[in-house]
Amino acid sequence: MASNCTSTRTEIRRHPERARSERSDLEGVLDQALICHVGFVVDGAPVVIPTIHARDGAVLYLHGSPASRMLRSLAGGIDVCVTATLLDEVVLAKSWMHHSLNYRSAVIFGRASPVDDADTKLAALRIIVEHVQRGRAAQARPPSDKELAGTLVLSVPLEEWSVKARVGPPLDDEADAPLSWWAGVLPVPAERLGGAPA
Repeated sequence: MASNCTSTRTEIRRHPERARSERSDLEGVLDQALICHVGFVVDGAPVVIPTIHARDGAVLYLHGSPASRMLRSLAGGIDVCVTATLLDEVVLAKSWMHHSLNYRSAVIFGRASPVDDADTKLAALRIIVEHVQRGRAAQARPPSDKELAGTLVLSVPLEEWSVKARVGPPLDDEADAPLSWWAGVLPVPAERLGGAPA
């Protein structure tokens, strides 16, 4: 599971020099991002839903109501694509065409499985709460048996993935260098308090 080269779906074709192949790159994006987007096809139509996630080792957890169309569909064993992105800097160039963003993004392909064991489900929910704010699980009430039974938790194995990142200044054309407009990078405001559990 150390490699992401498990299928042609993980091959980065546009700007392959931005590909990141280390497992730590994947974990860094997933652990820092507060939200992910879950893509799937239902009734022949593509759907993308933003949701909270959390990583535990080689597994990504998603959760919600059993009435959720997204979770019900995924629990049925369909293919899923999960993405998460961190925006690091805004890249301002001297020409419109070279404005960009410095970012890190992860794409995960796979199939989700329901977490049925109550202890594992409880542990997964704790990991999700800790992902949102480290230390928060000890500062809030854990779910009751009824709440736990009324929550669907899914696990997605982190076996097929890609990570891509852009870093650096704007890539202006040489002919634009004499233009008087400022160009450079603007950092995105500081990240949230806390972070992923240690």
